[in-house]
Amino acid sequence: MKFYELEREPSPRYTGSLNASHRWGLPGIEPCAVCGLRPEGRTSAQYPCVDLSVLPPEEQEKLLDSWPVPLEEFIRLRELVRPLAPPGAVLKTGAVFGPLQGTGLGYFGQLFMRNPWSLCMRREALERLQDAGVRGLLGCPTQVRFRTRHAPELRDIQLDSHGRFHPDCLPPREPPCPACGADKGYGLPEPYWLDAASLPEHVDIFRLADASTLLIANERLVDAVRRLELDGVVFKELEAR
Repeated sequence: MKFYELEREPSPRYTGSLNASHRWGLPGIEPCAVCGLRPEGRTSAQYPCVDLSVLPPEEQEKLLDSWPVPLEEFIRLRELVRPLAPPGAVLKTGAVFGPLQGTGLGYFGQLFMRNPWSLCMRREALERLQDAGVRGLLGCPTQVRFRTRHAPELRDIQLDSHGRFHPDCLPPREPPCPACGADKGYGLPEPYWLDAASLPEHVDIFRLADASTLLIANERLVDAVRRLELDGVVFKELEAR
């Protein structure tokens, strides 16, 4: 099975842009007094289909502000969210929830990436891919206003996190902070290879667990996109070992 990284189509005809954000998000964490790092790490995971409006208003208010909080408060907020999130959700600083809200303008392809870690699709494109048997596509209606007569019906795609980098492409890890357990981690390896044994077989598109800014698809999805002549993204083939 071949795997590919999704990238936005660079053609100038795709002028679409969104000035929008998700309603809720887990806040930052105050840095460790010993190492200066923030415990628990962070993520770019997005859960647009998760509705936190059932939480008390005072708790929702705390999930509207990304300002760092003490670790104990972060853990408390995370555990409030956990029962409402899907199994296996990555509940770290930066995780966002609820539909996209804001405004949009320009021309959108059938698939649209407003940044490297976000994927939207026109409603009809999502339905065609689902009808073609593509697995792992869960779309949430957006709450985006367009100043045009023919506004696209965009669906924000919620993806599960799976897969690892192959160990051979990673630099040596520094020991974690003895006080908080945080480590400095590493930047995106260049080039990078995927660990074939860690890649999922039950979905055709996912967010890479080792780097939440990367969206990965297998050849089943890529073949379906090309067969259906859907536009807006390009695919870069990856090496899996």
